[in-house]
Formats: sequence, structure tokens, C-alpha cells
Amino acid sequence: MNLPAASRLQFTPDLNICRILNGMWQVSGAHGRINSQVAIDSMFKYLDAGFTTWDLADHYGPAEDFIGEFRCQLVDTRGKDALSQIQAFTKWVPRPGKMTKKFVEENIDISLRRMNVQSLDLMQFHWWEYRDKNYLDALKYMAELQTEGKIKHLALTNFDTEHLKIITEAGIKIVSNQVQFSLVDRRPEVQMIEFCQQHDIKLFTYGTICGGLLSENYLGKPEPRGFDLTTASLKKYKNMIDAWGGWRLFQELLAILKEIANKHGVSIANVAARYILDKPTVGGVIVGARLGVSEHIEDNAKVFSFSLDDGDRDRINAVSRQSRDLYQIIGDCGDEYRR
Repeated sequence: MNLPAASRLQFTPDLNICRILNGMWQVSGAHGRINSQVAIDSMFKYLDAGFTTWDLADHYGPAEDFIGEFRCQLVDTRGKDALSQIQAFTKWVPRPGKMTKKFVEENIDISLRRMNVQSLDLMQFHWWEYRDKNYLDALKYMAELQTEGKIKHLALTNFDTEHLKIITEAGIKIVSNQVQFSLVDRRPEVQMIEFCQQHDIKLFTYGTICGGLLSENYLGKPEPRGFDLTTASLKKYKNMIDAWGGWRLFQELLAILKEIANKHGVSIANVAARYILDKPTVGGVIVGARLGVSEHIEDNAKVFSFSLDDGDRDRINAVSRQSRDLYQIIGDCGDEYRR
């Protein structure tokens, strides 16, 4: 399988990425057991299909170790040059508190060792407590480590527009922010997109297919209860749907998406992902990869096989207008983690 040129983005001068990123939260343990060698074998399948970009974090169980082992096996089987084909974006999620250069560097070094790299492609930083201003010190020290070559690019995860602005005004160069963005959660459209456009910051979006709820599997089905939601993703995004407008409105959305999907010969998930990929500043959509358990490589590839027209978007937007305003209910991007 060869993905078309439209599947790629020149994200930074030195990083050409796939616009569908393989999300590794699914190996963290909250989505069932993962066999490590089966997982590595699966990673080769993703690479060979053109899905070359991985999204992970220091706290996603063995995710960083999987990248390290994958890199080793890639060199052993295909040579060192093959390493240039993959991009791995990790995160650092420290507990708030005093930050020193030594503490920051020690944690960055852990990721470097686990991932078997000399420099991190992208370090996405998350901070739990805005009232603790030490996040600016952490970013300042990471910027120093970037100058020293341990980090190629600095990014954020789940920062709101206000604090993204504070960081930018502090002179720290941020290339992306990872936020929840879907047909259910459209909060980035309120403030975040405009700010990112002004400052050349990309968005990487998660929750874009609501953990699989935005799919044929739930069309025309009764509302799932707690015991029906078998993964952490399903539980999380079902709660988001409840806040957005509930199961009945969600069924209306799925029905419209199915008609649009049939028109283009694709899936509901493809339409949901395509809609968000077409939004300004969105660099890529993260789709969970349950390595060796559940793969959607062929279906994900179809995202790049079609375009939505104005009529498609109008029909989707008509359903969205019936929903509650999640920005008013929850707040800006990431505020659900700081309530």
C-alpha cells in the first residue's frame, strides 16, 4: 500500500510526517494486554503502509520502549538508513513543582534512552496546574536542551489558548499543541485555531473518532452502558458525547456521516477524520493503534482517497448546531484536565 502525497506534511524543515499519527496510548494498559513482539511486528506493518509517525508519552506504559526496540529491529533488518523513515513524538508529563535544569535533563535523558535516540523529534509538554508557574522554567530548560541537541522541537499537550499565549510571549518557540478535536468536541474552533494560525503552530488532534464511537459499530445501536464500554477511550468519549448532546443526537450525526461515507465509498471514521484534517492549522489526526490486537491500516488509508464538499460539511454542521456548547460547559482546550 502506498499512501498518496496528500498524506504527508512538511511539519518542520527536518520532519516530514504522515498526517494520520499512530497513537500509542492504547499500549498503556488501559486497553487490554499487548504482546510486545506482536506489537513490534505490527509496527512494521504500519511503516510499510506509509503510517510512519508515532505519538506516545513517558507514561504510556511501554510505548517509549516499543519505539526503542522497533528502531533496533529496523536497523537489524533494513539498515541504519531506514531510521530516517520514522518519526516518534513523545511527551513529558511531570508533577508540578520546582523545576531545575538537572531534573528536566534527567527526565529527557530517560526518554532518549528508552527510545534509543540521540535527539527527540518532538517533545510535547503537559502541565497539570496553571497556578504553579514552574511550567515556564521547565520549558526554558527544555529550550536549553534543544539548543544542546537533545530535543529537535518543542511542543505542548492540552494547553489552553491563554497559556499558549503566555509561553509564546515568553519567547519559547512552540511548533504544535496536541488537543482534543472532533465533530463532537469543536472547542479548538473558538480561540485556539486563530491563535495558532497567527503564530505558525500546528494542532495534532486526538479523540477525533471518539475512541471508535464515530463508526458503523454504533450506528442504530442502543446507548451503551458502562460495562459495554470495554476500553478507556470508549468510556472517555462516551462521557464527552453525553455532555455534547446525548445518544439520540449522536445517532443523528452517525446517520448523516454514514450517508456521506456511502457517497464517497469510505467509512464513518474516515469522514470524521477528514473533516478535522481539513481544519486550519491541523497538522495531523492521531488514531489509536492497538498493536497486534485491532488494526485499521487499510481503513485509515482511505482518509486520503476523497474530499468533502460544501454540501457534506453543511449537513454535518447542521447537526453540530443542535448540540450543547462544550466551550461553555468545559472551557478551552485541556480545561477538562484542570477542573
